[in-house]
Amino acid sequence: MEYKEDDYLQLSGIQHFAFCRRQWALIHIENQWNENLRTVQGRILHNNVHDSKSFEKRGSLLISRGMPICSRELGITGTCDVVEFKESKDGVKLYNRNESWLPVPVEYKKGIPKNNDSDKLQLCCQAMCIEEMLLCPTIECAYLYYGEPAKRELVYLDSSLRVKCKKMIDEMHLLFNRKYTPIVKPSKSCNACSLKDICLPKILKTKNASEYIKLRLGEL
Repeated sequence: MEYKEDDYLQLSGIQHFAFCRRQWALIHIENQWNENLRTVQGRILHNNVHDSKSFEKRGSLLISRGMPICSRELGITGTCDVVEFKESKDGVKLYNRNESWLPVPVEYKKGIPKNNDSDKLQLCCQAMCIEEMLLCPTIECAYLYYGEPAKRELVYLDSSLRVKCKKMIDEMHLLFNRKYTPIVKPSKSCNACSLKDICLPKILKTKNASEYIKLRLGEL
């Protein structure tokens, strides 16, 4: 199955989806957004990365910044912060280059490594898009750069991570086509969410609409 371009979802949404399905739906289905300190810092970091030279060569390494990517198979479109192309006989040919190159995506994050797979899933999705676009060999590993420790974390893009990524994207398409915003169980992570005042997680703990109506009718 291949998706039409009109049905493509934003690749960045997979991180929102992995963090909280309701947050993803509020942003990508209902077009809700709100800034907090974390989102502003993250936006500034990505702008700085993309504002640099879009393409440069350092010895046997090519560096592409702000590289647009997509996948017809996944129905996803987005932008890579950085893709490093390492010269290799097992790589692919690039336009106006005689050598062969292996791509390695690098995703930039402002904070510290997370306890969940949300960042890794976003990185894995980038790699899957690049593999489809360039018809290149399987990208076995990639990097997450975290701003607070100011260092890279190596991520192995194994089969389990790829399967999880594909299943998550399929679920995103399903919810998007239904225009359905899930109700989720509030947690401590809600306090860090910029959409807390829009989502109103505490209200989700109350009874549903039908129970409320029955209660009010019973008072008449």
